[in-house]
Amino acid sequence: MPPEEDIIDDKPMPLLEHLLELRTRLLLAFGGFIVSFIVCYIFSKQIYGFLAAPLANILQETTGAERRMIFTALYEAFFTYLKVALWGAMMISFPWWATQLWLFIAPGLYRSEKRAVAPFLIATPFFFAAGAAFCYYFVIPAAWRFFLSFESPAGPGELPIQLEAKVNEYLSLVMRLLFAFGFAFLMPVGLVLMCRVGIITPEGMAAKRRYAIVGMFVVAAIITPPDVISQVGLALPLILLYEASIIVAKLLRKRDQANAAPS
Repeated sequence: MPPEEDIIDDKPMPLLEHLLELRTRLLLAFGGFIVSFIVCYIFSKQIYGFLAAPLANILQETTGAERRMIFTALYEAFFTYLKVALWGAMMISFPWWATQLWLFIAPGLYRSEKRAVAPFLIATPFFFAAGAAFCYYFVIPAAWRFFLSFESPAGPGELPIQLEAKVNEYLSLVMRLLFAFGFAFLMPVGLVLMCRVGIITPEGMAAKRRYAIVGMFVVAAIITPPDVISQVGLALPLILLYEASIIVAKLLRKRDQANAAPS
């Protein structure tokens, strides 16, 4: 039994009212996504410029000449802008529909459960943004320099090897990397939350450290391009975040034990 003051701040509701509440939250989440999509489509060219900036800057630094990206299908550029708008809408609306999910679930939780979960919900968008920013500002420039190092000028009787990137393929790769790093950086949030609810323990995480490290390198090899820079660029931060999760989980457990101890 929970403590007497640890109650559920909700009133009993029939199943139909729960379903109506779920429908309302889903409609609000979908509406927020649609509004975000419209805004992002209006600014899709600016979003495209932001995503293409790392490649454009490196090409300008290395060659000093204007370069381009191409599309080979008549409809490809249009669908690329739709994809950019969809990606932007998912990034922007994520906190909104996560809030709607929380507002649907929260009334059925005890106050202690709300206090335990709420900080992790607040931390989630910050960790996701940190992962995407780390990828955009550090990993992508290093990976692009590595790939572009294989360009070669034409010698006597030779043809040059020069990048002619397809806009759809390039943006798909960048968006996939940003999503992958963003979600990967949510790992400590999930691990610490599981420690808080008793699914795993810090000691168990420490004992399984070697398997976790191998798993992180495997995950990095699957979701990143086939180059060492981006794979190591994802695996190493994950290892550091794993170790930080163990430390934070121990500190939170000590704090809970100190608060539960009789004064």
